[in-house]
Amino acid sequence: MDLLEKPSVRISVRNLVEFIMRSGNIDNRHKSPGDQSMLEGSRIHRMIQRRMGSDYHAEYFMRFTQDMDDFEIVIEGRADGVITDGDQVTIDEIKSVYQDLEYIGKPAEVHLAQAKCYAYFYTEQNSLSDIRVRMTYCNIETEEIKYFHEAYTYIEIRNWFMNLMEEYAKWARFEFEWKKIRKHSIKELEFPFPYRDGQKELVSQVYRTIYHEKKIFIEAPTGVGKTVSTVFPAVKAVGEDRGDKIFYLTAKTITRTVASECFDILRNGGLRYKTVILTAKEKVCPCEEPDCNPDACPRANGHYDRINDAIYDLLTKEDSFTREIIEEYAEKHMVCPFELCLDMSLFSDAVICDYNYVFDPNVYLRRFFAEGMDGDYLFLIDEAHNLVDRAMDMYSAILYKEDFMELRRHIKPYSRKLEKTLESANKYMLALKRECESMKVLDVYGTGEGESLSPLLVILTRLMAQMEKFMEDEERSDIRKPVFELYLQVRHFINMYENINSDYKNYVAYSEHTEDPVEHTNRFMVKLLCVNPSYNITQCLDKGRSAAFFSATLLPIDYYRNLLSGNDEDYAVYAKSVFDERKRGLFICNDVTSKYSRRSDMEYYNIAKYIQLITAEKKGNYFIFFPSHAFLNQVLHAYEEYFQDESVECIVQKTGMREEEREEFLNRFEGNEDCDLEQLIQMEIEYEEEKTLLGFCVMGGIFSEGIDLKNDRLIGTIIVGTGLPMVCNERELLKDSYDDEGLQGFDYAYRYPGMNKVLQAAGRVIRTAEDIGIVALLDDRFLMTSYQKMFPREWKNHRVCNLETIADEVADFWDMQNLEIETSAATETD
Repeated sequence: MDLLEKPSVRISVRNLVEFIMRSGNIDNRHKSPGDQSMLEGSRIHRMIQRRMGSDYHAEYFMRFTQDMDDFEIVIEGRADGVITDGDQVTIDEIKSVYQDLEYIGKPAEVHLAQAKCYAYFYTEQNSLSDIRVRMTYCNIETEEIKYFHEAYTYIEIRNWFMNLMEEYAKWARFEFEWKKIRKHSIKELEFPFPYRDGQKELVSQVYRTIYHEKKIFIEAPTGVGKTVSTVFPAVKAVGEDRGDKIFYLTAKTITRTVASECFDILRNGGLRYKTVILTAKEKVCPCEEPDCNPDACPRANGHYDRINDAIYDLLTKEDSFTREIIEEYAEKHMVCPFELCLDMSLFSDAVICDYNYVFDPNVYLRRFFAEGMDGDYLFLIDEAHNLVDRAMDMYSAILYKEDFMELRRHIKPYSRKLEKTLESANKYMLALKRECESMKVLDVYGTGEGESLSPLLVILTRLMAQMEKFMEDEERSDIRKPVFELYLQVRHFINMYENINSDYKNYVAYSEHTEDPVEHTNRFMVKLLCVNPSYNITQCLDKGRSAAFFSATLLPIDYYRNLLSGNDEDYAVYAKSVFDERKRGLFICNDVTSKYSRRSDMEYYNIAKYIQLITAEKKGNYFIFFPSHAFLNQVLHAYEEYFQDESVECIVQKTGMREEEREEFLNRFEGNEDCDLEQLIQMEIEYEEEKTLLGFCVMGGIFSEGIDLKNDRLIGTIIVGTGLPMVCNERELLKDSYDDEGLQGFDYAYRYPGMNKVLQAAGRVIRTAEDIGIVALLDDRFLMTSYQKMFPREWKNHRVCNLETIADEVADFWDMQNLEIETSAATETD
């Protein structure tokens, strides 16, 4: 920053208006009708803008600086249009809606306020004496347009805007003063631990990526310290003005906790940094069921009258906005904890949250990532191997014919018009059903190959309009609820259809006969399947400055780079493992497999025998992972019948386990229920498990990743099979799609996702540098070159075994470990 340049506080027009809206200066009594459909809105914007003449300047960027003596407030955004007709200038604000324009009697104040901000900027920067504002509402279904016109003198629009600035000044000054404190603390901040081998290089690589505004993919084996190795350089970059806000994105609650604790460690070292953990509404809502209605929730009644006081109180007294802190202040000020949590993200230096808040098209944080908005954001994406499946799911959409038929029956007594539109949708789905024997690929790219989805989209767009109108008129919640549920599904389907990109070939559409897993009834579906989410993800990340994807299992990196970024120029790093490979025994068993063609009672017996032979060599806790619950049950039956004795206890992962059942399952691995391990350690009493505990689990399930059982809590993992997803129509479509794009279809659809499950399951054993344990891979396919090329570097030393040799091989490993321990103890004594 130039020494003569004043420090500044940045805010977008949208966020400024929405923030002041809460204080009552802008009417917030009715919901904005234009916030429903971002993708359709983009299409409508482009359509209207293209129709305008040469005097219409679309997506007109404006930046306005308000001087505050010792700092500046920089407000920026894009006006939908600026119309210059001679000496007369008009600011155009476009809003696309589904509702009938007849029901819009005047523009929403929040929409008008955005336009008025741009109007003031333009008059000030161009020395105008007056200006006009045009609010353009367009119905998405009919493309009918309704205009509202306003005219302001320079004095009127200036006085209005100065009132906004007066309201916002307190907040801007706090942010300005805080950033000075933050920057000074970052300058003095040092790495909180002695650098492990290779860790300093990893920290430097992340900083270099941010410096060059690039993306990086990091394979970071467990123990590298990937959280602090990414957070620390990102914080340092913020201190050097190479970023302003960090988004730490995760797939699991436990990882968010680890990230928060990492910032706590840095704060203990002198860092001043405000962080917030975003928690789902269902988890923090004090009501039995979330219902943001003043009649149902006392906190919703008057929420906007109290929220700014709550924010300021929390902001000036705390730096770490955890779930517990948010709930405490929300109760103190009688406001919604979820909304308070979201509001605190505006004032936080780091936002720790689920992937959804950045990538999901339905719930992303519009205050940061709405169309036309960007910022100096740094994205740290933890456990990035999860993002492929999560993103494919986010950007896919499904419609079931039976849902239209069911809602039609429900709604018939209340709305004949809506009932008829639902019937149209049902009839079209019925026609598709009759042409589909089992599964049929549909045309989404206009190639003429297969049935086109365009007629269905016309019907769905008309249905959206009817459902919105019905929900506006109908107040009874029991009637509105089923309409709203289908409305969300239809809206998402339309949005994803608008997201199809022929250059990326990111979608496949198909129809299929399926079975309801609960009711066991036949259903017919149409699905938009996202096969490559890189285009969608890149659009999100391009709103920031830099991104780091990291995981302990990000192999092969090219697979993740192709599906998460699509840019071959992104950096890739393989962090060095800090673990002693000799403390991990890796065994590949060459005479069993999970192949369907080999499944038999004898194969289940042999796998059960392997479990007995491996676990008999040392008492302790073991996980055994299987490709499915059905396979698990077959092997468990064989084990219990032929091999289990009183010294072994088996516990089994069940389908649909509740949270308390999961905790109970894991607590068994903390030691005997009547034995305090920590107390025994403090008393220097040697403790030996009296029983062997075997946890029978499913690969890719709740216990195969994110579980941190250190030291003797887990001494071995047995993995049965290569984790390949089940062959099905959808997987075959994925394979064919990747083949068409010149990628390895089978690898991308089956082998790579399967191997990731294997690597995650194997990673449960060695969690610290002191851990000792074994990993046994029970499938002869692991000896194939196609699998071994996906092995991590630290797996280069493995032993090939069979039923005749496995016991001796495992015994040799444990004998070697005992010898190492004895030698180490003797050395320390000397």
